[in-house]
Amino acid sequence: MGKPVAIVPTPAEAKLAADFTAGPFALQGGGAVSTLRAEAFEMFRAAGLPTRRVEAWHYTDLRQAMREALPLSASMAPGAIAAQAARLEELAPRLAGVETIRLVLVDGYYVAALSDVARLPKGLSVQSLDDVLRAGDASIVSSLAAAGLGGGDATLALNTAFMQGGLVIDVVDGVTIADPVEIISLSSGEAAQSIYARSLVRLGKGAKLTLVEDESGDEGALAQRNVAMVFQIGNDAVLEHVFAPASLASGSVHVAHLLATIGTRASFNSFTLARGGGLFRRQAHMRFDGDHARGQLAGASLLRGRDHSDTTLVIEHVAPHCESREYFKTVLDGEATGVYQGKVMVAPGAQKTDGSMKSQAILLSDGASMNNKPELEIFADDVVCGHGATVAQLDEDQVFYAMARGLPKAQAESLLLEAFIDEATDRVENEDLRTMLAERIGLWLAARKG
Repeated sequence: MGKPVAIVPTPAEAKLAADFTAGPFALQGGGAVSTLRAEAFEMFRAAGLPTRRVEAWHYTDLRQAMREALPLSASMAPGAIAAQAARLEELAPRLAGVETIRLVLVDGYYVAALSDVARLPKGLSVQSLDDVLRAGDASIVSSLAAAGLGGGDATLALNTAFMQGGLVIDVVDGVTIADPVEIISLSSGEAAQSIYARSLVRLGKGAKLTLVEDESGDEGALAQRNVAMVFQIGNDAVLEHVFAPASLASGSVHVAHLLATIGTRASFNSFTLARGGGLFRRQAHMRFDGDHARGQLAGASLLRGRDHSDTTLVIEHVAPHCESREYFKTVLDGEATGVYQGKVMVAPGAQKTDGSMKSQAILLSDGASMNNKPELEIFADDVVCGHGATVAQLDEDQVFYAMARGLPKAQAESLLLEAFIDEATDRVENEDLRTMLAERIGLWLAARKG
């Protein structure tokens, strides 16, 4: 019997191993944090960067896309705060006409001096992840582990091993935060870098929060972002979440993880607007830990050129009487590639589950492609679950109808595409957030016409 063939690490994997063991930075945390990091990196070392041979990554070859590992980001020097403050003013208002509580991350690190610390209402607390890791709070370390969600994924293990930067946000029992909390992620400059931020949001029993993740990338800078957001939603709590990732430079890699556990009678509604830029993969793992809960994951991907956007979802129903909805729209132009993978798993005890998922895509060119892979794993006998996926082109009759009434072709197409995408954005309950999303969709459509 022959010896097993050793897997030779790629240059990127070798660089990551060197950074983890003897890199030019200090990973925060000892004790349980160090153990969590070490176990995660060993898992990554054994698996390596995922390729198409990994079933969950069948349509996205990260090893091919990530030939090298970029330098790790560092916290911002105090002297650079003024420049970022000026840039923040240039970006204002991020949410037109909406009063928000701003929390600012620069290169993944929380900068209190740029944030609305003085405006934090009673019942809402915000901490830097690095401060929490240094303190070694066992309950928070356990929460950051996300109760095993996403176990086995090498990219999530890599985030766990390197996690630095990010926030810990807590809302106490029974508190409603009236203004949306807006996390603004900025890049400090044009230097190529990698970011491994992880944030944790915990809602107590009956708490309510609206959270916006708003990224502003620098399309001139190469970037590798592997970021995670962990949600713990307590019993009877309500959370609405909007994620607007940055459009990064060609050749960049952006892997974003969402890990959510939902309590009894709780409600979670999350929407992602992806506007291309390199390789983007959104991984969402959602688990219903309590009965009579509701969770929704929705989004829209707007792609052109050689953009690659991958939406991969895993929904776990382990409690009875819960409802899940997944609804995604994709518009593809040029040679763009879209991916939708949705998997709903219903455990034996999760009777009365109501789950559905839908993916709809429009191809605007012959070179664009869309891959759909919906799955159901049902081990209970009293459930209602279904899925659907469609891929089509714009209806030429509808385009002609609009043009016959005086609209140029490009404007007619934009009108139809806007209506197509609006079916997804309508699932955002907050009207101000829907308006913000509509403005950004309009900018993408205008750029396509131009």
